Amino acid sequence: MVLLSEVKRAQETRLLALPGVVSVGIGQDDQGESCIVVGLDEARSNTEAAIHKILGDTPVRVQVVGTIKPLKP
Repeated sequence: MVLLSEVKRAQETRLLALPGVVSVGIGQDDQGESCIVVGLDEARSNTEAAIHKILGDTPVRVQVVGTIKPLKP
């Protein structure tokens, strides 16, 4: 069994290159099971389809989180 952390590390760069992807992490799905969590700036059906294609059978939750801006020092 492949660990979610290994999948995240292996696919993070590829996922972040997709249009609208602003974050990739590990969290929980609606049933409390561990999954890869991908944050989008806005709903994008083409990007969501690409995420599922890249991750295959790996559990994933895609959520709209909006634009992420760095904090000013």
